[in-house]
Amino acid sequence: MNRFYILILAFMVSATGCKNNNIEINGKLLESIPGKFIYLDELKSTELITVDSALVSEEGQFVFTREIEHPAFYLLKIDEKNFLTMLLEPGQKIALNAYADSLNCPIFVTGSPGTEKMAEYNKKLKKTIDQLSGLRSIYVENLGSPQLYGVIEKLDSLAGIYLNEINTYTKKYIDENLSSLVSLVALYQQVAPGEYILHHHKDLNYFLKVDSSLSSLYPDYEPVQSLHEQVQNLLNNLNAQAITSPLPAAGNVAPDIALPDPQGDTIRLSSTRGKIVLLDFWASWCNPCRKENPNLVKAYNTYHNNGFEIYQVSLDKAKESWVQGIRQDKLEKWIHVSDVKYWNSVVVPLYNIEVIPTNYLLDREGRIIASNLRGENLNRKLAEIFNN
Repeated sequence: MNRFYILILAFMVSATGCKNNNIEINGKLLESIPGKFIYLDELKSTELITVDSALVSEEGQFVFTREIEHPAFYLLKIDEKNFLTMLLEPGQKIALNAYADSLNCPIFVTGSPGTEKMAEYNKKLKKTIDQLSGLRSIYVENLGSPQLYGVIEKLDSLAGIYLNEINTYTKKYIDENLSSLVSLVALYQQVAPGEYILHHHKDLNYFLKVDSSLSSLYPDYEPVQSLHEQVQNLLNNLNAQAITSPLPAAGNVAPDIALPDPQGDTIRLSSTRGKIVLLDFWASWCNPCRKENPNLVKAYNTYHNNGFEIYQVSLDKAKESWVQGIRQDKLEKWIHVSDVKYWNSVVVPLYNIEVIPTNYLLDREGRIIASNLRGENLNRKLAEIFNN
């Protein structure tokens, strides 16, 4: 073979065998303060590590270069509240423009498909947060107004619509990006501190989806390993609960509940044995629940002296809202309990709750007679029981 062709072949093999592990970020901040630093943090499973910093120029420009071996999450940040989460992969050259006070919603970002997808999600999330903030402003404006109760009902209804929209959007986003690490970030998005869009119990199938996909594609990446461990713990807890508390069904004894009332005293569901009990799951933010409450008041007033009790469990997220809902709907006569953990309440997996209102009618031994009796259906069943 001609020596020239041998040299060309050797060069081609050498060139294809070399992998470019460098990433480069060229950014520009609008309305920035010259002389400020911008930082690049690497996201580990339990911590953020600052790996580089750059001085922002007079024109607002900065550059980062770094060698990485595999796709990983980084935070481009000015401070703890102003940052952009980036999914960087070896060989990428990223360009971005953003306002200095809102990195998480860049004007544009190119060269990193994962970062582009997360920036797109951030815009939808910001819109939802702005909508919810607007509702809070309306609530504050109407404090002390005689129409406050009606305003709260409308605000709760709108909040439910906005939260349902972002929940649906997040699930669709995950389904479309299951093979990307961006699906991992989507699992943990919040509309407010501690207010997650997806919930471990209610949306467990999405945690399972992402875990199954990413564990096979990125088994050695720490955040993926952390997700896998979390999912396994959730499954183990659910299996343990299933063994001790089978899913509620007619004829079975209702799983016991022990939660605090508004005064902080723990009241067990089993303490109501000897009475016919309506176990009702509700929340002050749930409009259908609030519309059903007058029917519960009617049933309680009619049959309480015959041995009828209501044990009402709230999935509220704030004690103040829960107590206010009880007072506004005039529900003070019966038992109220809650751990005030929203969809992360211990009762959600225990009773496999997917929607509220949900209720169970229990006999005097705590066995389930029927479920989801509302309005006249509840009154007819109670009349049948007590007339006999």
